[in-house]
Amino acid sequence: MDIGNKIPNLTSPSEFLLLEFSDIRETQILYFFAFLTVYLTAVTGNLLIILTVALDRHLRTPMYFFLMSLAVLDLGSVSVMVPKAMANSLMNSRSISYSGCVAQVFFLFLFLESDVFILTIMAHDRYVAICNPLQYETIMHRGACIQMVVSAWIAGILNGVLHTGGTFSITFCSNMIDQFFCEVPQILKLSCSDRYLVEVGLILFSLFLGIGYFIFIIVTYVQIFSVVLKIPSVHGQKKAISTCLPHLTVVSLFMFTAIFSYGRPHSYTSSDLNVLSAIMYAVLPPLLNPFIYSMRNKEIKIALLKLSYCRRFSKAVA
Repeated sequence: MDIGNKIPNLTSPSEFLLLEFSDIRETQILYFFAFLTVYLTAVTGNLLIILTVALDRHLRTPMYFFLMSLAVLDLGSVSVMVPKAMANSLMNSRSISYSGCVAQVFFLFLFLESDVFILTIMAHDRYVAICNPLQYETIMHRGACIQMVVSAWIAGILNGVLHTGGTFSITFCSNMIDQFFCEVPQILKLSCSDRYLVEVGLILFSLFLGIGYFIFIIVTYVQIFSVVLKIPSVHGQKKAISTCLPHLTVVSLFMFTAIFSYGRPHSYTSSDLNVLSAIMYAVLPPLLNPFIYSMRNKEIKIALLKLSYCRRFSKAVA
């Protein structure tokens, strides 16, 4: 028996073997640079959003506070799996330690759950701003915004703990994961017992919870657009819609990637499609979100230009 393929009734293997993109060294190096480009782009974009909102006093509003929180979560989620994939490609390795796999599962669920929570809060923020503007400052005061973001992190931590406990309480019969990171559905395929059904139940609960979040967002925007259409001036309508478009685009991207990942027929289970699915929901949103907000939001554009100008001026003085 191949010890790398089958581990009889081993509860905690010392390491797991991740999916190998290629056994050709040149191709492995190519994958390393591809992941490096994606990672640096995502990190740079989200850091720019964080710095811009933190340093520009004109952006110290609830909407941009939530945007900064979203960028922090996106920065975390893209850092969960991409650096390890880069390291394995560079070092011609497939292994990840047991504790490293546990950490990937925990932080991925933490960041994804908190991400959806923040997107839901941002929809509520736009609803109050457009449908109840006279009470906006009373409802969306600084203390309330901080409480909402803290609630998102607490929900994410609880989600991470539940899924990590449910996943790693099972007995494993193999240590070969058919994915480039520790993805829970692929880990559950290694189970020797029916205890994996506990985690399956938790995943279904999370999916229904996510559907509930998105239904709330859709209902919220139906109410928002019903109010926007009643605004007498075309300019007022466009201004109100412009504050919603970036958020709507990000939510649509998240929904599209989630549907692609979990709504496709189960008969399609090739490794290539699994990898593409994982990249779609775990890498693409953190990569594109900063560009969506910077391109669709005039205030972010102006703040980024000011930040760039100040940097150039500082270099010139120095």
